Amino acid sequence: MTRIFTLLCVLFLLPFISFSQELLTLESAISVALEKNYAIKIARSREAIAHNDNTRGNAGMLPIVSGSTQANFNNNSVNQTFFPVGTTTRDPLIQKGVQNRNSLSGINLVWTVFDGMGMFATAERLREIEQFGKTTVKINIENTVAQVAAAYYDIIRQKQRLESLKDALDISGTRRELAKANYEVGTTSKSEYLAAQVDYNGDQAALVAQEQFLQNTKVNLNALLMRELGTDFAIPDTIIFRKDLELVQLQQNLKSQNPNLIAANQNRKIASVIEREVKATRLPQVDVLGSYTYNTLSNEVGFGVKTSKTGSLNYGARLVIPIYDGYNQRRREANAKIGTIIAEYQESDLSVQLLSALERTYNTYRNSITLFSFEEQNLKIARQNVDLAFERYKFGNSTAIEFREAQRNAVATESRLIEAAYNVKVTEIELLRLSSSIITDVK
Repeated sequence: MTRIFTLLCVLFLLPFISFSQELLTLESAISVALEKNYAIKIARSREAIAHNDNTRGNAGMLPIVSGSTQANFNNNSVNQTFFPVGTTTRDPLIQKGVQNRNSLSGINLVWTVFDGMGMFATAERLREIEQFGKTTVKINIENTVAQVAAAYYDIIRQKQRLESLKDALDISGTRRELAKANYEVGTTSKSEYLAAQVDYNGDQAALVAQEQFLQNTKVNLNALLMRELGTDFAIPDTIIFRKDLELVQLQQNLKSQNPNLIAANQNRKIASVIEREVKATRLPQVDVLGSYTYNTLSNEVGFGVKTSKTGSLNYGARLVIPIYDGYNQRRREANAKIGTIIAEYQESDLSVQLLSALERTYNTYRNSITLFSFEEQNLKIARQNVDLAFERYKFGNSTAIEFREAQRNAVATESRLIEAAYNVKVTEIELLRLSSSIITDVK
């Protein structure tokens, strides 16, 4: 009667109860992570720097113009006597605080019009660096999505384990109560009741430990979302995975879309362009020069020029021909060539590593699907076995040890089933990441 009254009270108050836990979907978790993740923010900032650097001026294609101005002020004291000229003697010149002023202003231009085509190679290198920055952003985005998805489904895995242990604890509790009742009426020994109590306590301890695992996985996801680590939330209970991923299509997507492989290709292009830049310094350089200066003078000393204003326009060209630099040019070209070869090796090696990782992950994916099917069937059998063992134990046709063994087998089978489902999902996530389709296809 009391339980019915309590249930009615709960149903009446249900509309007025405020639930503090938010329902966190995978899509919303990914959205928050992409907005707040520091690695993505850093990558975007570096991309912005590369974009700012990608200019014709930074490539050396535009002239360099500089202006300057200078003003000088002199305060002079003069005390001069003069030789007589014929019969004329000039009076001494004695002055104090005489001000002299002069200023010089000018503008200079240097424009490199030919440098062995090095400026065009530099411009191409800057473009490739900007594209590399964009690729790095994509790498960080895809890695973040994969991390969030894996952490999200790890929470579901731990939650399923918790529910499995709760079911096991319920069964152990029923067994304990039954053993206690049998002991009190004298049909079983005290040792059997104590054994049931020990098993119940062990299941309680396992449940407490699993609750801690669940909380820790939530902390991991909150850390990825850059929010308060203790924030609690609710998530679905089921891991839904795909069974339709095909290796051939994944391989094709990896070769054409994987951002790590694209970044390696961009690095190879950058190394090749650097090689062209270095070779360009072997050729002559032609600069166009120009300048204009404007000079003013104000002289109050009393001799020489009193005032002056002059303007001067200068222009010309400069040819710089490298002749000999201690074979350093040859060394730089050789090192640049080696750098290009290294970049080619790195791209080829990365391609092999990614394809092998894809194939290994795909094998694990298919194997996990098979194991899931097996364990799904095994769990049905194990649960039937627990029910039968419990019925036999309840009527005294089976020992507590046999019932406990059936219970352990069921828990272990369910744990393997949960692991198989999680393994399918995490390998699915990794396959989508390697094939660069995780942003659109992850669920």
